Amino acid sequence: MALPLETNVDLHDPRTLRILAKSIYRELRENGLGEREVMALAGELLELVTSDVRGQGTPPHHD
Repeated sequence: MALPLETNVDLHDPRTLRILAKSIYRELRENGLGEREVMALAGELLELVTSDVRGQGTPPHHD
C-alpha cells in the first residue's frame, strides 16, 4: 500500500488531514482490515506519537 503525498499539500490544514485520514482508512478496509484491526493500528500509532512527545521514542527515519 503506497500513499502518494504531493509536496504542495498543506498538511496543517484540517481538511487536508481529514481527507488523508479517510483515504488511509478506506485503503486499509479495502485491503481486508476489519474495524478491530484498524482500531488496534490507531492505538499503536497513538502510542508511538505519545512516546515521541514524551521524548522516549526514536525519531522517524526520513529517506
